[in-house]
Amino acid sequence: MIVFIMHFFNSNIKLLRTRQKRTQSDVAVSLNLKRTTINALENSISQPTVIQLQAFSKYFGIAIDTLINTNLQKLSESQFTDLQNGFDVFIKGSNIRVIATTVNSNNEENIEFVNEKAKAGYTSGFADAEFIQSLPVFHLPFLSKEKKYRAFSISGDSMLPIPSGSVVLGEFILNFNEIVSGKAYIVVTREDGVVFKIVKNRIKEKKALILSSLNPFYKPFELPVTEIREVWKFVNYINNEIPEAHTDMDCLMKELSDLKREVSEIKTKL
Repeated sequence: MIVFIMHFFNSNIKLLRTRQKRTQSDVAVSLNLKRTTINALENSISQPTVIQLQAFSKYFGIAIDTLINTNLQKLSESQFTDLQNGFDVFIKGSNIRVIATTVNSNNEENIEFVNEKAKAGYTSGFADAEFIQSLPVFHLPFLSKEKKYRAFSISGDSMLPIPSGSVVLGEFILNFNEIVSGKAYIVVTREDGVVFKIVKNRIKEKKALILSSLNPFYKPFELPVTEIREVWKFVNYINNEIPEAHTDMDCLMKELSDLKREVSEIKTKL
């Protein structure tokens, strides 16, 4: 069973259309729909399909979650300008982000597993009810029933000692401003897919996150909030291997990396 809740889609598409001085026929032609379909959607006579949601999102240049769950009529002109310029002003709020989720026969939310094969499609399919419904699911009885969880497969050595092939479990973050610097998060990005990193919250100062790896050989990088699809707070991970203990060579290489970084910083200041 799939759950996909929307609140303001109908009024939002009407508002966006009238602000852009377009008729229902104009929109219908552009989206290859009937004018009567546009009229029914705007007046809450019918609800959109997933394909229609994607089409309206692309047409107006606004994220699906914003179209569905944000009352655009309450925006100021400056907020509309920010939105149309690509900056999601809705990184905070309690009823902002929509999430497609699945439930079991007891109406309890599943933990969907985004395995290595599914990761490639998750960036575009994260809000697609049909895509989410296709994912394998499981339950962990010790987790809170008041929170939403999802599991992701990770690969590579950037987060060692958490080994490649591990499954990391994340708790859905509704408000990006609640991201705590120094903690680990699974971040779903527009261009780089699903990444698992230590995060530094710089949203207020730079409208961005700084993502770092546990492995010191990988350099931190900045990710603008406009490039973020979803954020999940790291809860735990599952792996059938015991992490290897750090060797003296590991410590030596880390110290060497730290030294090189310090020298580089000194040169920059000179």
